Amino acid sequence: MTFQKISKLKEMLSKPSVIFTVWLIIVVCAWASKYFHGSYNNFLIFRGVFFHAVDGLSLYGFYPGEYKDLNHYGPFFSIVIAPFALMPLWLSLLSWLMALAFTLFYAIKTLPLKQCGYTLLYWFCAHELLTALFYSQFNIVIAAILVLSFTFIKKEKDIWAALFIMLGTFVKLYGIVGLAFFLFSKHKTKLLLSCIGWGVVMFAAPMLFTSPEYIINQYGLWITDIIQKNNDNALALYQNVSLLGIIRKTTHNIYFSDLWILIPGCIIFIMPYLRIKQYAYLPFRLMILASALIFTVIFSSGSESCSYIIAFVGIALWYYCVPWRRTRWDIALMIFAFILTSMSPSDLFPKYLREEYIRPYALKALPCVIIWFKLTYELLTKNYKYDGERI
Repeated sequence: MTFQKISKLKEMLSKPSVIFTVWLIIVVCAWASKYFHGSYNNFLIFRGVFFHAVDGLSLYGFYPGEYKDLNHYGPFFSIVIAPFALMPLWLSLLSWLMALAFTLFYAIKTLPLKQCGYTLLYWFCAHELLTALFYSQFNIVIAAILVLSFTFIKKEKDIWAALFIMLGTFVKLYGIVGLAFFLFSKHKTKLLLSCIGWGVVMFAAPMLFTSPEYIINQYGLWITDIIQKNNDNALALYQNVSLLGIIRKTTHNIYFSDLWILIPGCIIFIMPYLRIKQYAYLPFRLMILASALIFTVIFSSGSESCSYIIAFVGIALWYYCVPWRRTRWDIALMIFAFILTSMSPSDLFPKYLREEYIRPYALKALPCVIIWFKLTYELLTKNYKYDGERI
């Protein structure tokens, strides 16, 4: 292939219309794979949240006649899923997957990047998006929520930022990480009051078609469910795909508290905030966003394979949004992440390695852990001043 042909191919793959079409094809492929094989159990759980709320049933009970497993999302999710639950199943599933994917597509587009930055994010995350869509879960929107929380705070639209922070919190708790950008807000009081206001609205909203007593009871059950799930995740094969999981599954120790890892992790996460003078530089703030996206996944016992769409957005930002040229080692880390994190759950990866090493020891998380520590080191030591050309 000549240089001219390579240049034309690169130009074509950078076109927003081409990228949008590829993401649309990914959505349709995921939908067809799940719908025509009848393998959409997770989505049945989500639809059930609405119907069970309407009928006044427990949102966290077993319903073996309807689906396997349990719901772990908050009561407000009954509002989120309602429009999709009322559609025919085939259209409901397709619309849900499209909503997940293109919420993230839109969120990435709100970032203050050049087209080459968007291109990197969309293509680098494409395969991980497909993996997440196979599970139909809300993790894709969680990635979007964290990005939108950051961009709306940057644009001084703190009410909208608060909306997304609370949305993520009331559905899956992860959204609370959006407060990691609180110190970058120029309207901190407005942001906090908006969070409180949206929190009240989201707490009460499901009461419109249920009752206050029912919803308050369901919030209590949700807290109990989260605690129980955290205990169950310790050595579960498909759960705890995180730094916590790597440590537990390699040592086979379920008796120590996660706090021995979480507290040092949180301290390391907040240490870069001490570099107040760096706040003025956009690359530094974008690296905090990248750190938050990765941190959310690698320090959660609830992380699954499909959670890594959140971390992958962070990894792409880590690689691109710095005012210096990345080294060969950085490129190697990106390749390592793509192969071990993104490709390992697929049939393109050797089954023996996946079944004997990757899953049992949660090694899908390993590249993200390494990159997060390197990112944190950079945040603590590098100068992010730039001339406005790189991003």
